[in-house]
Amino acid sequence: MQKFDRLPAMPVIAEDPYFSVWLPGDLPNDCTTVHWTGAEKPISGSITVDGESFRFLGQGGGAAARVTGVAVTPTKTEFTYLAGGVSLKASFRSCALPDDFDVLSTPVSLADFEAASADGGPHRVRVSLSVSPRICYDGACAPEIFAHSFRDGDMGAAYMGRSRQSILGHSADHITIDWGYFYIASSCPVESSRHGAGFTWETEVKAEPQRAFALLGYDDVASINYFGAPCRAWYAREGKTFLCALREFFDGHDSLVERCEALDARVIKKAREIGGEDYEKIVCAAWRHSFAAHKLIATPKGEMALLSKENDSNGCIGTVDVSYPSSPLFLEFCPELVNALCRPVLEFASMPVWEFDFAPHDVGRYPYATGQVYALNLDLPQGAAVPPVYQYPAGTGIYDDRFQMPVEECGNMLVMMEAALHYGASDGLLRKYAPILEKWARYLLEYGEDPGSQLCTDDFAGHLARNVNLAAKAIVGAACFGRLQKRLGNKAEGERYLEKAKKMAESWRQRCTAEKGTYLTFDGRGWSMKYNLVWDRVLGLGLLPEEFYIRETESYPGRANAYGLPLDSRADYTKSDWICWCAAMAPEESVRRALLAPVARYIEETSTRVPFSDWYDSKTGRYVAFIARSVQGGVFMPFLIG
Repeated sequence: MQKFDRLPAMPVIAEDPYFSVWLPGDLPNDCTTVHWTGAEKPISGSITVDGESFRFLGQGGGAAARVTGVAVTPTKTEFTYLAGGVSLKASFRSCALPDDFDVLSTPVSLADFEAASADGGPHRVRVSLSVSPRICYDGACAPEIFAHSFRDGDMGAAYMGRSRQSILGHSADHITIDWGYFYIASSCPVESSRHGAGFTWETEVKAEPQRAFALLGYDDVASINYFGAPCRAWYAREGKTFLCALREFFDGHDSLVERCEALDARVIKKAREIGGEDYEKIVCAAWRHSFAAHKLIATPKGEMALLSKENDSNGCIGTVDVSYPSSPLFLEFCPELVNALCRPVLEFASMPVWEFDFAPHDVGRYPYATGQVYALNLDLPQGAAVPPVYQYPAGTGIYDDRFQMPVEECGNMLVMMEAALHYGASDGLLRKYAPILEKWARYLLEYGEDPGSQLCTDDFAGHLARNVNLAAKAIVGAACFGRLQKRLGNKAEGERYLEKAKKMAESWRQRCTAEKGTYLTFDGRGWSMKYNLVWDRVLGLGLLPEEFYIRETESYPGRANAYGLPLDSRADYTKSDWICWCAAMAPEESVRRALLAPVARYIEETSTRVPFSDWYDSKTGRYVAFIARSVQGGVFMPFLIG
């Protein structure tokens, strides 16, 4: 279990883009809990020992309990305290279990409490947890709140939400949910009112620990507008209600804890083997963070769709160049979810409005998967519902080609499709959409070898012509399509694409090799990370020799700053996901660890207490932008090689 001397902003609740609450301060009881956007969503915890009150979470009355430890695992944030002669352990756990899609998609977190005497004497203890109604609405103006509590046998439940509901009523980036109902459940007394909801546990403690737990959940009623159809989370695909799911979590609490502990141990063990305590710290910070930036739903056809929200960027849903960096997490632990990432994109690309020879950038703005909004020539006010672009006919001319990412997204989709199958996903999606994939592969052959001025996933850096790393993506994408053709039984065509990709790779190497590493552009300017080439090693594509990767990655540590390797020679900022891809690409363990260590240092030392930012300054350790984004799934790339 990773111990932190100084707490990064870490999740208390991490279930989906809307139902997430974070601690932005150094200690859990010196700050107000917030949504990743910074909007206050107060959760307060207090412990009363023999009549004396202490706070252990949030701000409020009573003295602060002394924090004696903070531990973070992939699924859990755990605090230990000393208050009035009592030791208290408070654990907040998200059941982000990648082998159980029903559990994974159920927005319920576990809050576990353990109290024991620290001085040998008996003590009367009352532990309380309260949640503000602000968790149910967006903005500062409080609406009318409806609240109620009831019992279901040994489980008490209380809930609250807006009296007037507008399901799926808004869409933007820096907003929180504005509909649905927050639930708290426990065997201990629970209650709710227009002022909040909470639970209270009263017990007498001696040396033997006493334990209690509460469930914190959110019923969003409908999760995503999927091309015109309001869709619920995957767990509800056959009619399961939220209360039924809550009851299952209550009855299965102990088993869920055991499964989470087993997962934590497995992930931590492998992380340590790959990159020691530094890498353990990185994956522990990223696990819940990455899953919580997605919503897993059942489409109207009963198929699985995993939709990301492009947090702190533009709010896009199902962004291809966000799914691409996040994919290593899913490839390692649940490859079918990579198919689920690709499904909405392929479905939209099949519609008449998408008349391009390249892949879309996204499928809407969260929670509206109703057609690409990036480069859309329509004014979309923040907060407003997204129009049904998916219904538009061909020829409407609603997109500005200057802001498309044609080579980027074609390469991303082809790599993800092949990687998913390589790691064991089903091939139905490939067989259904093979003609579209072939169109994108042809685009890469025609335009990818030496790309013109265009955006790539690092669009904050602006347009760039003759981008060497983008050309590498085109080469890898073409090779992956060759593999896909072979899977379809088209052996000769598959070999043709693979041979073409190998010739492109050799030409690429000859044109971009510098005295030290490789250039940023084919006209010999600067240098850049070549993270896109990691797939050559992960998938065994045979595009470039081992000595190339040794030479390229050995050029990186000397260019790194205190908190990581810059993205390229143009600026000091960096991307944590791409650093981890470069680390995975390194054949030498010493180089891999040298690249990972500064990212761990950034997590520990950054002065900006926001959820693990993937875009930050490599010299100062301050984040530039991008908070709580799904791309942190990319830090698991070394798992695919390690």
